[in-house]
Amino acid sequence: MATIAGGLLGAPLAVEAQQVGKIARLAFITTSSPEGSPGTDAFRSGLRELGYVEGKNLIIEWRWGRGTTERFPEYAADVVARGVDVIVAANPAAGHAAQSATKTIPIVIPTMSDPVGDGFVASVAHPGGNITGFTFQLPELLGKRLQIFKEAVPSVSRIGLLVDATSQYSQSLGKQAEAYARTLAFQQTPLVEVRRPAEINGAFATFSREHAGGVFLVGGTMLYTNRVRLAEQALGQHLPMMCEAREQAEAGCLMSYGASLGDLFRRTAELVDKILKGAKPADLPVEQPTKFELVINLKTAKALGLTIPTSLLQRADELIQ
Repeated sequence: MATIAGGLLGAPLAVEAQQVGKIARLAFITTSSPEGSPGTDAFRSGLRELGYVEGKNLIIEWRWGRGTTERFPEYAADVVARGVDVIVAANPAAGHAAQSATKTIPIVIPTMSDPVGDGFVASVAHPGGNITGFTFQLPELLGKRLQIFKEAVPSVSRIGLLVDATSQYSQSLGKQAEAYARTLAFQQTPLVEVRRPAEINGAFATFSREHAGGVFLVGGTMLYTNRVRLAEQALGQHLPMMCEAREQAEAGCLMSYGASLGDLFRRTAELVDKILKGAKPADLPVEQPTKFELVINLKTAKALGLTIPTSLLQRADELIQ
């Protein structure tokens, strides 16, 4: 009896010990570079908080796009062949590459634009396949962002809309942004869509030629990745620019308002942890952002000769001096 009882009690302990000793293998596909980015740094931080240590109980197969998405299909095929436990696709382009490479390995996408429309999940509440994650771009934020921009630079009456044409969802948001701008009495230059970094300079030349007083960004992965170049062009043309993400304001955009990417990537670590512990992506609803940030770059404001209203400064989550 004692022997049997000891065996029954010992079995769960043995399973637990085996689980603790297991090394998790992740893949992370991103347009960033090995030097790090806010998203990758937040993801690593989230994993550490959950007890994961690279080289000890965790191996991450990092695949760096270094500013482009061209090699994503190659990266996805490679990590699938390596038999990783979970793939983190940092953006929709990486998500599509991973989706084409596997229908079985769990995929987590922290920054989906349109989860159902892009074909990632059957529904937000019940994904139904091997993909889950978070939404990032919410249509209702467009109007809020335009209102903040008008409050910040009330003297600007004519704006240019810059749209990331590599994302169909961003293209549809661009049309919505035109409608919102009209309700706020903004005059508009022709909407400009860009597909490659090389087209950014030409876009700003168009805004200058059309006498735009400011630029409103409707971005996607490509414009986010090239945020420094965008900021340089906007400053060079003396155009205040409204962006979506904190990192764009840090790069020199006048201001940003949108979901916190750092928070989404930290929460991505929590989703990955659930999957490693047995949860199925099919049963994990796609979640929305819960933390939003208003960031104002006062250095850029000074360079543009702008004075941001005190009421707006008091509402900002961060002021970049």
